[in-house]
Amino acid sequence: MFNHKLFNNYDFEDIPINQDLYMVDDIYLEEYERAMLMFFDGADYEVVGYVSYVSARKINTLTLELSWYPNTYDRFHEVSVSLSRDQFTTCVGCWQYDEKPRIFVKSGWLEQIHLRLNSIFAMVDAIGVKKALEEGQLTRERLIKLRERIDELAQRYPDISFISFADSLLLKSNWTVGYHKSEIDYNYNPEIFVHLVCKLNEIYKSTLGLEVYAVIAQGSNEYYEDNLLHISESRNHISLNSLGIPFAQIMEIEAAARTSIKRGIHPPSDLYMDEKYFHSLKFKFRFEKKSQPKNAYQSKMIGTPSHYYYSGFNTILENLKEEE
Repeated sequence: MFNHKLFNNYDFEDIPINQDLYMVDDIYLEEYERAMLMFFDGADYEVVGYVSYVSARKINTLTLELSWYPNTYDRFHEVSVSLSRDQFTTCVGCWQYDEKPRIFVKSGWLEQIHLRLNSIFAMVDAIGVKKALEEGQLTRERLIKLRERIDELAQRYPDISFISFADSLLLKSNWTVGYHKSEIDYNYNPEIFVHLVCKLNEIYKSTLGLEVYAVIAQGSNEYYEDNLLHISESRNHISLNSLGIPFAQIMEIEAAARTSIKRGIHPPSDLYMDEKYFHSLKFKFRFEKKSQPKNAYQSKMIGTPSHYYYSGFNTILENLKEEE
């Protein structure tokens, strides 16, 4: 296929890096070739199939690391996905007609990345716990009051799991991209985490007299479980039903931030956000998000360079668009 001289064919190892590409279901291979051959002969250009916007970031021996953009209409939503060589069919373009290279992939894999669960994780940690313990501020009564207030907050957000450790808290939510062939919708709502960590900051201040900081990251959930949590019948085993990138990232970002603060690279902040999460937030038009401070960190789970943004709760909250 695609033997016409105007086609540009790319092997897996030669897929263009860091430029705009399309990703397409390989069921449209023959239809696309036929439409393009007619176009070369003078017919009108015909749109074939459904395209997803992607950019290749790194080519490994068996996998291609992609940035996938499931939503660029009302937010900049970038998702990291890994395309294995056995799910790749071909890549073809036509630079003479400004036709971007199209990566054709197996139908099952494409459907799976649309329907799979993804997660957002936030770690909320109290500041100054050691000193508060030494001064006897963290009484049993205060800790119980904190737990009660978190219970009340969690009740208002049934789609988010709350795992607390008295002085720290782990939040998790699941979301999906959705697919036109299914009833599953796009239900991504990252802004809710900013509102939540701000509310938790007020709760910690009013109950323990301590402020908090938060680290937020997102990514694919390799566990493929529908439930936010698993609690065993004996009630003594709790599983977050998650395995993979976002949980590891919040640990890596926190470690990098602590090191950077000690070295004087940047000051302590309220909020540390992985760059993909940060850029996906719906900000007010006047807010210059690209000029906000950021710092590099090394992630073992991601092969490409990573950054986190650091800011204050109020700065981010005040510049989010109003909920529609």
